[in-house]
Amino acid sequence: MKTNNSLQKELSLVKNLIKNEIIEEDTISELYNYIFKSNGKRLRAQLSLIASSPNKRKNKSRLKLASIIELLHTATLIHDDVVDESQTRRGVKSVNNVWSNTHGVLIGDYIYSKAFILMVQIGDIKILKELANATNDISKGELIQLDALQNTSITLSKLENISYYKTGRLFEAAAKSGAMLANKDKKYESNISKCAKNLGILFQIKDDLLDYSLDEKVIGKPVFQDLKEGKITYPFYFAYRNANKKQKNQLQTMLGKKKQNIKSAYNMIKDLSGFAETEILASKYFDKAIKHANLIKNKHINQEVLKLVNSALYREK
Repeated sequence: MKTNNSLQKELSLVKNLIKNEIIEEDTISELYNYIFKSNGKRLRAQLSLIASSPNKRKNKSRLKLASIIELLHTATLIHDDVVDESQTRRGVKSVNNVWSNTHGVLIGDYIYSKAFILMVQIGDIKILKELANATNDISKGELIQLDALQNTSITLSKLENISYYKTGRLFEAAAKSGAMLANKDKKYESNISKCAKNLGILFQIKDDLLDYSLDEKVIGKPVFQDLKEGKITYPFYFAYRNANKKQKNQLQTMLGKKKQNIKSAYNMIKDLSGFAETEILASKYFDKAIKHANLIKNKHINQEVLKLVNSALYREK
């Protein structure tokens, strides 16, 4: 997905702002350079910048808000790696792997606190409330998922709730707080927020699918991690739902098993329509996101948001 030049320039400014905010002590500087050296897609920051673009007079606040979103997302990823004991992130060793779990927890906390300092500087109580609630919801999603480990009787609606809290919520908050900053009408705020929420859930569904890839070089992180950690995500859920008793027993033995026969697990989940039904669910959220994007009257914003939605559906990593 190509980002337009204006948005690309703003994303560079966001990157610089984050750098200036975080680098202080030598240890923090070293950790910062390691964490932020990857040029990720910054989808959430993009959403924030797009949603707030009708009011470019507030440019300083717009860049701060996009930085806050990126900081919140980054802190979440670092803490996730500690919880999951992940060894890599985006194809490179994770912070907890290079330093320690303690470093991971503390730098994550440090980044969270920097985000909240910037929120206070923006000085809008509605935005502060939205972002504080979103941060709380993200933690709630992680805790719900933790409770759902190896729970083969989990419902689809529970899984969708986890996807919303874990991923869709920050997408939604990025768009909603951006629209609030732009002081646009409630209809615009509602449509871009709902579009972003469904985009975030779609993004998570695709993430769950990509975890079952056969080649980790393609996605830049270890494959079959969810299965190894005992997490029931959409491909496993649909496969288990379609399985007979013998197949259910086989699938249960795979859950939480650190050493997997990846090819065998992949083929079984594929044969039980785990991937096909997950793709259908992804299409459902794609359609919802597109529907709300098309209700945004500003043509430029409409086009930018549609690009993000399409890139989420067709992404390969």
